[in-house]
Amino acid sequence: MLTAFTNGTIFTGTQVLTGKTLLLEHGQVLALVNPDEVPAHATIIDCGGQFIAPGLLDLQIYGGGGYLFSSQPSVAALQAMIRALVKNGTTGFLLTLATNSIDLFKQCISIVQENPHPAVLGMHLEGPYINPVKKGAHIQAYIKRPQMKEVEDLLAAARGVVKMMTLAPEMCDPAIIRYLHAQGVVVSAGHSNATFEEASSGFMNGVKAVTHLFNAMSSLHHRDTGLPGATFCNAGVYASIIADNIHVDDSALVISKKMLGDRLFLITDAVETNREGDYQHVAQEDRFTLPDGTLSGSRLTLLGAVKRCVEHADIPLDEALRMATLYPATLMGLKDRGRIEPGCRADILIFNRQYKAVRVYISGELQ
Repeated sequence: MLTAFTNGTIFTGTQVLTGKTLLLEHGQVLALVNPDEVPAHATIIDCGGQFIAPGLLDLQIYGGGGYLFSSQPSVAALQAMIRALVKNGTTGFLLTLATNSIDLFKQCISIVQENPHPAVLGMHLEGPYINPVKKGAHIQAYIKRPQMKEVEDLLAAARGVVKMMTLAPEMCDPAIIRYLHAQGVVVSAGHSNATFEEASSGFMNGVKAVTHLFNAMSSLHHRDTGLPGATFCNAGVYASIIADNIHVDDSALVISKKMLGDRLFLITDAVETNREGDYQHVAQEDRFTLPDGTLSGSRLTLLGAVKRCVEHADIPLDEALRMATLYPATLMGLKDRGRIEPGCRADILIFNRQYKAVRVYISGELQ
């Protein structure tokens, strides 16, 4: 079916277009045309002056729809997460697991393997190979140094499902970082107390990103700028950031954007209320905490993070959208997502001026 989206401002990832019509067919973007070029047989969707953007991509999220996946790993939890995220405009995400047992990782991996969905890009393992000094809300008992045999066995079991891994480069043999990189896993530095030199060495060995910039990492000190300083100084490295004015202050968001430009992308790091198991999260008004009050996760949606960037960090809307679409897609090597171009997947978000998702399409199908 040929579908035409008219009367909207279109954010393609490279341009902001008005007075154009977006055509979708067979699950892909067909073309961007003038209104008088729309074929007569097309189904017309009048967007009412609202915004049309690529579906959002979240590379770090733990739960949604009432489930913290690692606590209740099941098909029902996965499906509930998908429904909740897609409803709010996220059409692709990495299901993330915090530091835990390898057996739990494998159990969760198996569920994702056996229940593929176009919104599930794969999995992000945040740990267990992190620095206990910067564990944050992670569980000390599961933190360990990686052994090559264990890493090889884990990736063999994953069969390509694990797309990203957060680790502390100062805690890992460089050979393991190089191995992960060679296997196509995007290695991200996080929960790390790395010095500038240790972080830079990690980048040289294949670390390509930094997890939730400023949170659970060495500080930007004037005598040792640590992991943040190394990130700013290494041109090929991306960094995620939680734009909620809680995990990082808005001023830190402004500074990071000025320093990193198109290397800074948005994540939610969102969890879900959970009173059972190893990771118990308590919902506060604007965040999640552990029962002892330790900050544990955000209550953000990715569209809410875009709004924060625009309204509190002076980032133009088209650029804020790229931080949630094009830039994470580029990091992950997803050439058919994160943009609206002929041949790309028809994953489309229509949202209003209050930053509420109005319509969400995956492969051209209304969700």
